[in-house]
Amino acid sequence: MRQRDSTPAGHNGGPPATVRVLLVEDDDSIRRSVGMALDRYGYEVSAAADGLTGLEMFRDGEHDLLLLDIMLPHLDGIGLCRRIRETSQAPILMMSARGDSMDVVAGLEAGADDYIVKPVDTTVLVARIRTLLRRATFAGHPTSGDRSADDSVLTFRNLTVNTRGLDVHVDGRPVALTPTELRLLLEFVAAPGVALQRQTLLREVWDYGWDGDIRVVDLAVQRLRKKIGADHIETVRGFGYKFRR
Repeated sequence: MRQRDSTPAGHNGGPPATVRVLLVEDDDSIRRSVGMALDRYGYEVSAAADGLTGLEMFRDGEHDLLLLDIMLPHLDGIGLCRRIRETSQAPILMMSARGDSMDVVAGLEAGADDYIVKPVDTTVLVARIRTLLRRATFAGHPTSGDRSADDSVLTFRNLTVNTRGLDVHVDGRPVALTPTELRLLLEFVAAPGVALQRQTLLREVWDYGWDGDIRVVDLAVQRLRKKIGADHIETVRGFGYKFRR
């Protein structure tokens, strides 16, 4: 995935460089309306009406972000998300008809970064897309921990995090993290031993300026634990999470 700044540049609020979005939605009217809205904001949209076609388009092209409906024919959005995550860490935003649906949880468990409820509010959608793209291009920052000669490299037992190069290793082996998982990890290693509220993580990692769904945090932490080791992140019951020193 190419790394681009998604900060608006023009009067129309569009991105300064072409950002390619793959939209997979089986409802013709929603697919057209969302595609036209993103086009107005300057995004280059490719669209598919079913999961298998979406998978083929993903494999054949280069996309900076994927916008997937959960309910799709042939291959549903959850299965499509899993297939994409086998080879790509590109940002994925799921669309759901019901915000309280267990499908949302399944989509986040499959590797999606966030979700939005239909009917889609264009302003909210574009804000979520910009946040995901910023997360994919952010720069790391030095923190505390056991430092090497290069103070951007932190070591926590078998885990090594390069906050400038944005490389993560466990037992000397590289670990592939999505932009969201990497941003979450950097929040943790910036404050080892400090209990962080779920709402704080929503604000700092997902850029929610309003109350968001804390399931997004819980499931992202769950995925991160699987990749770096569960013993690095402690649950603070009724509050949030703490990164162990």
